[in-house]
Amino acid sequence: MAEGGKAWFFRCDVTEESNVEQLMRTAAETMGGIDVIVNNAGVQRSGLVTDFSTEEWDLLMRVNPRSCFLGVKHGVPYLRQRGGGVIINVASLAGLKGGPGMTAYSASKGAIVAFTKALASELGPQGIRVNAMCPGWIDTPFNQPAIDFMGGRAVQDKVVEQIVPMKRQGSPEEIASGMVFLASDASSYMTGQALVIDGGVY
Repeated sequence: MAEGGKAWFFRCDVTEESNVEQLMRTAAETMGGIDVIVNNAGVQRSGLVTDFSTEEWDLLMRVNPRSCFLGVKHGVPYLRQRGGGVIINVASLAGLKGGPGMTAYSASKGAIVAFTKALASELGPQGIRVNAMCPGWIDTPFNQPAIDFMGGRAVQDKVVEQIVPMKRQGSPEEIASGMVFLASDASSYMTGQALVIDGGVY
């Protein structure tokens, strides 16, 4: 956070509509309105499609695309009050380019990309821009299920070196820069896009 900035914590189950509705109301009251919404909640599970449980499939769908839908449904009225705004839905490279063991996760993130594109068309006339962020391999604990599926961190590092032209994973800071771009007037004529930051994989 920039020096002098402020942050507030609000406990929220993003799969529960009443929680998200209260989150948006509290945010608008606390900050005097809402200009940018970032839907960034997510879970990851990996496994071959024939071994994947229905319960885990449902979890991915309940958290990943559903949380974006609820965030938009209950956040857009506050953006309208401000005369427009920005929505960023965090998807993934997996939503554009699948791979073994990633069928369910890719489906959940692909839904977010499609949702983003349709939403941009729907909300554009109201001055609301909607884009998706699609990170590739980013070095965070979020990737642990995929790392376990691949056989451990050493195996993952070898795969990354083979498939990522830049020969490394990205950092959270490198994604944050893209998020600031999408949220700012620097991307004022950009909507309905999936911004890929992945070291060249896609």
